[in-house]
Amino acid sequence: MGTGSREDNASRQNNLACIVVAKQNNALQISALDDAAAHLGLEIGQPLANARAICPQLRVFDADEAADARALNVIADWCDRFTPLVALDSPHGLFLDITGCAHLFGGEAALMQIICEALTRQGFAVSAGIAGTSICARTMTRYVSGKIIRDGAEADAVWPLPVFALGAEDAIIRGLRRAGLKTIGDVASRARHEITARFGADFTTLLEQALGQGDAPISPRKPLPDYIVEKRFPEPIATEGVIAATLSRLAQMLVTAMDQQGKGARRLEAGFFRTDGAVRTIVIDTGQPVTRSGVMDRLFRERLDALNDPLDPGFGFDLIRLSASRTEIVVQQQRDLDANVHDNDELAALIDRIAARIGGRRVVVHLPQDTHIPERAVLAAPAQHQLAAAMHATWPARVEGEPPLRPLRLFEKPEPIKVPFATVPDGPPHHFTWRRANHAVVRVEGPERIAMEWWKHNGQTLTRDYFRVEDEAGLRFWIYRDGLYGSERVTEEGKPAPPNWFVHGLFA
Repeated sequence: MGTGSREDNASRQNNLACIVVAKQNNALQISALDDAAAHLGLEIGQPLANARAICPQLRVFDADEAADARALNVIADWCDRFTPLVALDSPHGLFLDITGCAHLFGGEAALMQIICEALTRQGFAVSAGIAGTSICARTMTRYVSGKIIRDGAEADAVWPLPVFALGAEDAIIRGLRRAGLKTIGDVASRARHEITARFGADFTTLLEQALGQGDAPISPRKPLPDYIVEKRFPEPIATEGVIAATLSRLAQMLVTAMDQQGKGARRLEAGFFRTDGAVRTIVIDTGQPVTRSGVMDRLFRERLDALNDPLDPGFGFDLIRLSASRTEIVVQQQRDLDANVHDNDELAALIDRIAARIGGRRVVVHLPQDTHIPERAVLAAPAQHQLAAAMHATWPARVEGEPPLRPLRLFEKPEPIKVPFATVPDGPPHHFTWRRANHAVVRVEGPERIAMEWWKHNGQTLTRDYFRVEDEAGLRFWIYRDGLYGSERVTEEGKPAPPNWFVHGLFA
């Protein structure tokens, strides 16, 4: 009876055993495994052939590092609800700086329990620990879960742990074991210069950080916002009215906090945390510092109404957070009775609303550039950030009564035209073909010679001769010849080649 039971258990383990393999050193090795595979004696780093010899019915999956990275980032987004300081510990770990946050969840033990239980319900295997240094906490989680190490007790906590808990390279771990150093305490009892001479300074630094004798600062995924306000719900919310009302209250709280220091928000981020772990973040940039909650409400309404993928609450949001990730000091300006003084503010508000709906990169202003190259004479810049520069920009003056020197419509990329070589003197063509339409030139103005910037073109110093031409139908074109006629281009036979002609813009 007992033998049959053991065989049944072994059979169930064989059916459930799963491993993930990755190619390392030109061989497939185990990179991850489940509990059933571990009970069979399989280990990470073991060759796949050896694993199949132990368990022929093993279920094998190929490693997908990109998918693992995406999943880790999703978990990190979910962990933002507990602290804004979340750092990646690739490939499978996260660091959470919970300094000053644990009391909001009933203490460190309660916070760790909440996180572990929630991630377990989502289908993840979790090992967690809390310590004064990040390396000590990570070392503990590699061997035991749920431990809280008080400050100053790091060395005592990691002393009995096996050396693999340090997370060093496999070659170092094998070297330690061959030397008879099986625990972290065995390694720590040796002189530091001995450890450094054999295993390197990086390993010595790692050992000291695990013992609490040094610390490695974490690098959070996102910079800490200047101001954060949030609302947690005992029961998830899903209705648009409640969500909008919550955002409005949070906006008022945010404005009050910023007003105490005389600041306004230039970038707002609203985070919506669903009960199933999904997180949705909406970002809004503004051209001027925002100091009124009503403006924030209007911008978020515009952004939410323009979403291609509506804000899906699923089973509801249990946390809504509003933060100002970029702020500026608000300069109080004295206003007079002239209504034109407020035009700039109204224009900036209009740009913010349009940018919130269609995106800030699609609302641009044009700035003049100090160059004579036509396609580089204008720079399209985001209107929210360059509105003041555009309003004070100085454009080339136009002579009164003279026709425009530049076309009303300038092509982003000049389009080639066909010109009969036999009819091309050292001036403009009499006929040309553009977009499969023939044009007979009846009037010409030019040429206007423009030389390329030789220091930016790798020695190519082609010049352009621009002509303003009009065809028999009254259409006016801005065309140019690329290179001097018969001097800068030659054929394979060494004869002068016809220059290339392009149309660069239209006057009407």
